[in-house]
Amino acid sequence: MLVALLCHLTVVAPTELLDRIDLGQRASELAHSLVATASETTPGGLEQPCRRLLPLQPVSWEGGRLAFNLRVDPTVPCYLTLRLWGSDVSDSLLVLFVEGRQVGYRHLGDLDILDHGASAPTWPGRFVYQTTPLPRQLTAGRSSVGCEIRSTGRIWGYGTNWEQYQKNLTEPTRGLYAVYSHVDGCFDPPADEPRGQAPPAQIRREPGPAVIAAIQERVNRDLHLQLADDRPLGQHQMQFLAKAWREPWTPAWHNPRAIERIVRSLDAFTVAWRANPRLAQSDPATWNADWFGSGPAAQVVVLLRDELATRLDQPVDGLQPAETRRAAWTAMAVACRDWHREHRRQYTNQSMINDLYGIWWPNRALQVLAPELALPWPAALRYLRESIGLEPWLGSDSATGPTRSAGAQYRQTTAVGLTKELGYVGNYGEVLDWVAEICDATRWRPDGPADPDILLQATKIGLARAVFRYPTQDADGSRVMRLETQVGWRDTAYPGNVTYAQRASWDGNPLQLAAVTRDPRVIGYTQQMLADGQLYAALADQASNPGFRTTAALLAVPGQHAALLAMPPQHTNLPLSAGRDLVLGDPENGVVAVQHRGELLYASLYWRARHAVNHLAKVHWLTPSCERVATVAVDIRFDDSGLRWQRPDYTNFGFANGGLRYPGELHSAHTGEELPIAQVPADIAYQPGAENARAGRGWCYLLAYGPWRVALNADRQRAAELVIPAGFPTARNVATGQAVPPGNLPVPPGAVLVVDLRG
Repeated sequence: MLVALLCHLTVVAPTELLDRIDLGQRASELAHSLVATASETTPGGLEQPCRRLLPLQPVSWEGGRLAFNLRVDPTVPCYLTLRLWGSDVSDSLLVLFVEGRQVGYRHLGDLDILDHGASAPTWPGRFVYQTTPLPRQLTAGRSSVGCEIRSTGRIWGYGTNWEQYQKNLTEPTRGLYAVYSHVDGCFDPPADEPRGQAPPAQIRREPGPAVIAAIQERVNRDLHLQLADDRPLGQHQMQFLAKAWREPWTPAWHNPRAIERIVRSLDAFTVAWRANPRLAQSDPATWNADWFGSGPAAQVVVLLRDELATRLDQPVDGLQPAETRRAAWTAMAVACRDWHREHRRQYTNQSMINDLYGIWWPNRALQVLAPELALPWPAALRYLRESIGLEPWLGSDSATGPTRSAGAQYRQTTAVGLTKELGYVGNYGEVLDWVAEICDATRWRPDGPADPDILLQATKIGLARAVFRYPTQDADGSRVMRLETQVGWRDTAYPGNVTYAQRASWDGNPLQLAAVTRDPRVIGYTQQMLADGQLYAALADQASNPGFRTTAALLAVPGQHAALLAMPPQHTNLPLSAGRDLVLGDPENGVVAVQHRGELLYASLYWRARHAVNHLAKVHWLTPSCERVATVAVDIRFDDSGLRWQRPDYTNFGFANGGLRYPGELHSAHTGEELPIAQVPADIAYQPGAENARAGRGWCYLLAYGPWRVALNADRQRAAELVIPAGFPTARNVATGQAVPPGNLPVPPGAVLVVDLRG
């Protein structure tokens, strides 16, 4: 299948269509025997007709459908492309069925569903073309196939039951303008289709600085409630109050009542821990309980060590038999630290949280309470260095030493500075809040210097993420930078969040990285957000989320905002803001970001290959006239283990056990497809069919997509070759600007090459 697909990849010639249905145009729909259920025809973008699928009556998780016939080529693999309007917004999903079988997986599959909807305009004023491979086993030997596009409500991937996971369809879908079949992975819109253009960019004027005052009011309201209440605080509430003790604008600042509330709450938590020792491992009152253990309480002891010093040798209130706070808190810190050393987590953000709160803060507390039981500073710092990617991540500790469950050389970040889950991730990879926290945690005193290596690594990670913000317009037509999520392994929300230096999150804010690192480039990116009028909008959006977790994240905002305003202008904008040619490639994650000729290209060449080598890439190509999102074939060089994996009959999750089962007789169009498994290092425990970072990984990736030729060589010793076809005298290496002759272009070990055949 791969060879056949590569033979039919387009170069730069217009796409040769096999078939085309213009939706909303009666003649075209009749010619394809289209049957619409719960649908309406309406004028859409540029006054072009389109169809929208509608909610059912009564409302259900399913909505309207379109059934039609589509011509295909019986001899070679084919693709289907759906045309959408980049200004449309709807959170409904579109799922393709071919010959009654579902194409793609609903949640995080390497073969995706047709459309995940859009929470904001994805490419305002222009059309969007979404391309997916048609299953070869359903098109081989056929000149046409029966297709159906079904609409559903959105899904929440973390839902554990049907009601949590699958939501009802309550609004019309985005407009569907046309469906095409073709053999080229890179779809080029027909010449007779109208092209849109971006609306004039403007600067957002509202909201303004009043957002900061509103944030202060919200934070202080919660603090007043905590100070007035007599009930014990949870760990995160204690942490919040301890941090507020140092904020002069809050009612907690140097307030004896705050210390009294914290001491009583620590005592109550200690009594509960003595009754249930598992609280040191996993406190259900915290979010992601077993990532934190009793670490937040330990951090409180460190933050207020001077204020608590006279109380340490007093008895814990309510504990029988009597025990001093020093003794009890010491035992709890040891229990938390040692359990979390033996239960580390591999995914980068989870590793950071576990090692920071489960290991580092309890050990810091021991340096206050019982220094003789604390690990030496370098020994404890090792866990943070591993989690942030400075040293190989050695897995959980055991009686015989580190388990090395991911091998002896696995690092949590790539050499470029991106996290690994398993390849490039958008939202999930935005660990800058935790990176900043780790950096701050290495200060002996809050106003002291951070560990220099960790500070440099935090900056490096921030700069690597900066390339994955691209310029567009928001729903109001204002200039904005968005996080790239289309090629993210764990992303299903499109477009990505408004993001400059750092996104707003549950536990961080857009100012945090600049405040912690004080790096001129990071400061410049944050100042760019302020200049675009997007900083206050992002903070207002963050503050619109109810709940204490958001309030706690907002506590640092007023101080960090004041610090930003006091910083001198840096005149440094995000890399993709200026329009200059740029190539960032990460061979370890198999991802590339390119800016050239006023166009942007993101491509994940190592694409959701959890179980085996799938020969698939995800591409996001943004031009001034249109947006393309495509899953296409890619040439992957890999070391074959000789083992094979067959796709199971999953229609929901593309991994694990397939997730929740949907009502009815749904079957996957990909069932039984056999894929090769790459060689997994001998020091890593592996069973065929298990999710593994190495099973689907190649050592070199070669992508031919329209005018683009991309090579990522992840091997440290072997060289490869990238074929540059004849007939393109203006072909150029985007990174160097040098002309590239036709023939075999060497790709040295560790190299990243991007060639534009158009020059």
